[in-house]
Amino acid sequence: MITSRHTAANLYALGAIALWASLATLAVQLAQVPPFLLTGLALIVGSVPAWPYMRHWRVGPAALTLGVGGLFGYHFLLFIALRHAPPVQANLVNYLWPLLIVVLAPLLLPGMRLRAVHIGAALIGFAGAALAILGGRTLHGGLAWGYAPALAAALAWACFSLGTRRLALQGRGFPTAAIGLFGLVSGLLALVCHALLEPHVSLSVPQLLRIGMLGLGPLGAAFYLWDRAFKLGDARIIGVLSYITPLASTALLVWVTGGTFTWPLVVAALLIVGSAVVAVRTQA
Repeated sequence: MITSRHTAANLYALGAIALWASLATLAVQLAQVPPFLLTGLALIVGSVPAWPYMRHWRVGPAALTLGVGGLFGYHFLLFIALRHAPPVQANLVNYLWPLLIVVLAPLLLPGMRLRAVHIGAALIGFAGAALAILGGRTLHGGLAWGYAPALAAALAWACFSLGTRRLALQGRGFPTAAIGLFGLVSGLLALVCHALLEPHVSLSVPQLLRIGMLGLGPLGAAFYLWDRAFKLGDARIIGVLSYITPLASTALLVWVTGGTFTWPLVVAALLIVGSAVVAVRTQA
């Protein structure tokens, strides 16, 4: 049965997905900025709106570990994967996280069953995501150890997403404002990685402005919306809806760069939207 709570959760999730859709476009415009520096600065900017609510940052060790492990761990593992495996394939492995959310939900959340329709919708969504990411290209290259951290990144994000709901159900939850603390700590850790692993660069004013946009949107507000979605909604449904992310991201990038919408992207849209409709209808 669809309730106002479920509707609100789905809208929060779609809001986060809409913001994440701009991530690829902004990343292309900031391609000259080292990734750990970019992520570190953006996460710190994203934490700023929560600074006035620091009184809500007093969280337990479990919540802090989950939050920093999710935000920093995910990005750290993904960057390692992109350095040591073909980027397209690594990104495809990374986008197993919505499927992992669907599959792991009954294991991590009490009282939740996994139905065939959820698995089917998630698999169809993954097929659509694969088409959107590959864009009709064929996979190339052999095995690379970088696929392991890509899979670990997907698992980290799935566990973080489900973990927020699990802690809330156990009475050890954290207020959404605490996402600001997780972002701040994760951003500082990313800057440490930049200092240790990346060359020093000077940033221009346009780059700083775009980093600010990245921080306030995809690496800021999106995380607060995502947290609210998982605390209110059905993780299985949100997991399937998440496959809209690579589709919307690719479509926006094609539009901004003046590219053409190819048949794989159209088919991907039909698969992902279809899987999302089927998943949401299971709440009825």
